[in-house]
Amino acid sequence: MVKITDVARHAGVSPSTVSYALSGKRPISEETRRRVEASIRALGYRPHAGARALASSKSNVLALVVPLRAGIHVPVVMQFAVSVVTTARAHDHDVLLLTQEEGEEGLSRVADTALVDALIVMDVQLDDPRLPLLRALERPSVLIGFPAEPTGLTCVDLDFRAAGELCVEHLAELGHRVVALVGSAPEVYVRRTAFAQRVVQGFTAAADRYRLSSAVHPCAASPAAARATAERLLREQPALTGVVVHNEPVLEPLVDAFEQLGLRVPEDLSVTAICPRELAESLRVPVTSVALPSAEIGARAVELLMGKLDGAAVDESTLLPARLTRRASTAPRKLP
Repeated sequence: MVKITDVARHAGVSPSTVSYALSGKRPISEETRRRVEASIRALGYRPHAGARALASSKSNVLALVVPLRAGIHVPVVMQFAVSVVTTARAHDHDVLLLTQEEGEEGLSRVADTALVDALIVMDVQLDDPRLPLLRALERPSVLIGFPAEPTGLTCVDLDFRAAGELCVEHLAELGHRVVALVGSAPEVYVRRTAFAQRVVQGFTAAADRYRLSSAVHPCAASPAAARATAERLLREQPALTGVVVHNEPVLEPLVDAFEQLGLRVPEDLSVTAICPRELAESLRVPVTSVALPSAEIGARAVELLMGKLDGAAVDESTLLPARLTRRASTAPRKLP
């Protein structure tokens, strides 16, 4: 990594002179400034965020606020984070990852410093207690997720309600009459996490529209919980032939559990999911699914934030369309 001392040596000046050229805190001759800038370009030197902040009123740092609460599936969160970081770097911005559950106090502490220019907020709840502060902040923000009342906020996400509807519609069109949603962990629903609630809304609305018998079952993220949920579903809905899974860690264990209980996929039970495409494709029986476009959502969030930082008008609501891809896990209902 090129250091400020390397630039100073290349330009024939002291490290403090390079610092002054970057920060503008002290006057230096135009000739010296040009020599320092030429050395920076020649060596590919990139000043860290703190040094850049001295040269302008901006830190060129975005905060990604993603509290790692119970029930969150970290691998999927990291897909969003990688997308945010990659897109931010294309705009010459760094990303500060904030993972503690600190609510308004933590947001306020970060926003009240010159540490970050703007915020991307994840794990949005329908009645998120952070919303009044986000509306009042001078620093721009973008939410990955839609609260119940998004007015005055900039939000982007997959249309999770439509995703739930698409899965049920697909099963109904295949003739399935008894369906179930295996959803996120119970604590996710207790928090009224927006995306999980909207999947339930879409699932229920479509099941009612097609006059299907339906049930919703939260499921903890473990193989044992998957097995217990499969047993409960077959006990409470013995005619079950279609399942929607919105819980990445239990998708494979759940399919295995059903097969151990005597239901083959898709001959006896059709399974759909809302999950990353890579997961759906990787299972022994590739799963019909609505893909979670984490890379696109993360990139869109950064692009919206860059627009706001530049003073441009941006769309307050960006809902990415849900698209269902048919794979080997679904088939027409087997007639008695």
